[in-house]
Amino acid sequence: MTDETSMHNAVAFELRFQSLYQLGRALSFPCDCHGHVDLDHCSERARNNYLFARAMMGREYEWPRVTPCPGTYGAGDDDSGKGSVPSP
Repeated sequence: MTDETSMHNAVAFELRFQSLYQLGRALSFPCDCHGHVDLDHCSERARNNYLFARAMMGREYEWPRVTPCPGTYGAGDDDSGKGSVPSP
């Protein structure tokens, strides 16, 4: 796989942890098509949120899903890379 293809895969998908209890609440992170998140390129906040979501799978969050970034073809949505909680 070329670097360009790697870059496209890295921004074209997100790993999404949906809340079990609050409709519309989720944590999402940019990933490749296999769900691998590059923690070396995440901010400290995103890295902490990612590790929290993984630790809370089945307690606070559903098992994550790899989904295409909404409405884009190679560019992440506004919250990609921040690991922030989108508004409902």
